[in-house]
Amino acid sequence: MSDTRRVEVHPGCEVVVEFDPELTFECVDDCTWCCTHGVLLYEPDFFELAERANLSEATTEFRGHDFVTTEEKDRDEHVDEDGRACYFLRDDGLCSLHLDHDWKPARCSVFPLAVTVEDDGLHVDIRESAHEHCEGLDVSERKVIDNLDAFLPEVLWEIEDPTSDVAL
Repeated sequence: MSDTRRVEVHPGCEVVVEFDPELTFECVDDCTWCCTHGVLLYEPDFFELAERANLSEATTEFRGHDFVTTEEKDRDEHVDEDGRACYFLRDDGLCSLHLDHDWKPARCSVFPLAVTVEDDGLHVDIRESAHEHCEGLDVSERKVIDNLDAFLPEVLWEIEDPTSDVAL
């Protein structure tokens, strides 16, 4: 059952939630599905990443958007069908940005949610492809609606168009 409601995520920052409020999510070991898409970098993330990595190696531009590049990985797990995954995904399936810098781009935090912009503000739903591929849906007690601040960083409200359905 889908339920639509307006929720304050951070003080003065609201979203319209378009998914079942009973939905739970928790990352599961060895999934890394979200790490195979090429991570969209919003402008503030691009500058944050510049403090942590060599942008000429780690990023690419595609259709006017900056992304963390995907690269060919020499392994069979934690990769997409084409054998590629996020530049920062280590061989053990963990993110070097998150582990070494305790930081990740906003788009990484948002998974498995999809952000869209409507006339009445930001809307969030579950990415359509997550229903097929994301193993962390409905496997825990952690309700997404009660933890939206962990998924939706405040920077999303500072960006002109934080629509997340932009792929590399």
